[in-house]
Amino acid sequence: MLKSIDPILTPDLLWLLASMGHGDDLVVVDANHPATHIAATTSSQRLIQLPGMRMETAVRAIMTLYPLDDFDPDPVRVMMPVDDPDRVPDVQRAVLAEIVRAAGRPVTPGKLARPDFYRAAAAGFGVVQVGDIRGYGCFLIRKGVISESQPAGAAELR
Repeated sequence: MLKSIDPILTPDLLWLLASMGHGDDLVVVDANHPATHIAATTSSQRLIQLPGMRMETAVRAIMTLYPLDDFDPDPVRVMMPVDDPDRVPDVQRAVLAEIVRAAGRPVTPGKLARPDFYRAAAAGFGVVQVGDIRGYGCFLIRKGVISESQPAGAAELR
């Protein structure tokens, strides 16, 4: 156990988050997503599963450590519903609220059609599959940099 780290953040998930660089996309998807197939094509080829969990709970924990990209106009992208591209599913509202809270600024997601989301996900760094069964709980969250005002927590070498 480590102090001040949410227990949802498993050792494998911590490795994935720490291994990512600025501009890498974390793919966070629901239980319905073909995550095993997509994960095999990502940079890390890693699939982290968080069964029995709601999407916003997982993203809340991730965002305690994860800097959101401030340089990209769409650091968060979502999959649009096939039947109604303008609809914002409840799961997306809940997750975006967590991201906005963590980022401390408004975040308007980019929207991708299902095939475009799958292609973008395949080019991501790694996949986190959450056990949430609500449809369209699919997110690409781009990693930013840690600024001097947000220290990484490591002691400075002197």
